[in-house]
Amino acid sequence: YHPEASGNHFLFRLMGINSITVVPAGTDMGAAMESLASDLKAKGKRPYIIPGGGSNALGGLGYVACAQELQQQCFDMGLRFDHVIVGSGSSGTHGGLVAGFVGNHIDIPITGVGVSRDPEQQEPLVYKEACAVASLLGGFEIPRDKVKSIGGYWQPKYSLPNPMMIEAVKLMARTEAILLDPVYTGKVVAGMIGLARSSYFGPKDKVLFIHTGGAPSLSAYESVLLASDGQPGKVST
Repeated sequence: YHPEASGNHFLFRLMGINSITVVPAGTDMGAAMESLASDLKAKGKRPYIIPGGGSNALGGLGYVACAQELQQQCFDMGLRFDHVIVGSGSSGTHGGLVAGFVGNHIDIPITGVGVSRDPEQQEPLVYKEACAVASLLGGFEIPRDKVKSIGGYWQPKYSLPNPMMIEAVKLMARTEAILLDPVYTGKVVAGMIGLARSSYFGPKDKVLFIHTGGAPSLSAYESVLLASDGQPGKVST
């Protein structure tokens, strides 16, 4: 960390954020936020703690709305997709979409590409989030088999680059003018490309990728993405 960093930190400065508290890697973020919130309350403030990724039942409602918007656009445009691919990390996006699809009777399989965990650790988190969102909406049941994820594309570690991500980011930028981010969507599209190459999809299947943004972080990975040998280099944070 340094105070002149690019990426999201640049946006914080641009938006006039009053203060930023930086904690060491490995810190219990929930406890750290609770401590800061307590300090602010003591000063008469009214803090609201946003969990990592906005991943709670309330945050998941945003992706229920996304599911409904997707459904409406498909109706309006006469489209039908065979697969939906989405990033799966703190579980808000993936779990919210699962709840939205089940609640709106959208019978399209969703595959989450893990950006920090493999399926055995990731899927229980997504299922818990989907159930929490469903409970907030009235308590309908989420079938466990609606939660599916794949791993193997996030290593060596969350937010650290790998050659598959670099290939995906460059490919989408140079063929579709679509910007992916190195932490989430770059690894998700790497997973989607890997699934396509392994014949996970049928030759005529229509696949929808849910792009969750993140392009500002591209500037923090410039030296990695433009390295002449295409291999991961040093990341400037």
